[in-house]
Amino acid sequence: MIHHFTPLPALLGGVLIGLSATALMRYYGRVMGCSGIFAGALNITDQRWRASFLVGMIVAGLAMNALVPHLFDVPENRPLATILVAGLLVGFGTQVGSGCTSGHGICGLTRYSRRSLVAVLTFMAAGFATATGYSLLLATP
Repeated sequence: MIHHFTPLPALLGGVLIGLSATALMRYYGRVMGCSGIFAGALNITDQRWRASFLVGMIVAGLAMNALVPHLFDVPENRPLATILVAGLLVGFGTQVGSGCTSGHGICGLTRYSRRSLVAVLTFMAAGFATATGYSLLLATP
C-alpha cells in the first residue's frame, strides 16, 4: 500500500540516475552496474573511478540521511538478522544474474540487451511475488 506518493522526488532521482549512467558511459566507457563496480573496486589497475563512484554513493546517502532522515527509517518489525540475510541474498542474486538492477535495468535495457530484459523481468516478478506474499502474510490474523 502506498502511503506517501511522491512523484516529483522520484522523477528527479530517476533523472539523476540516468544522467550519472550516461556520464559514466560517455567519459569512462563503462556500464553503471553497482554490483560490478563494487566487486571491481578491489582491482588495483581499475580502482580510481570505481572508488570515486562508491564514495560518491556513500556521501550522497549520508547527505540525504542528514537532510531527510525519515527516508532511512527501518521498520521496527524487521530484525537486523532478516535485513542482513536479505542483503546477502541480493548479493548472491547479482552474481547468479551477472549483474544487478542498475546494470541490467538502467543500462542493459537502454542498449536493447535481451539478457538484461530477461533479468529485469525476473527481478520484477520476484519482487512482486515477494511483496504480495509478505502483504498477505501480514494481513493474515
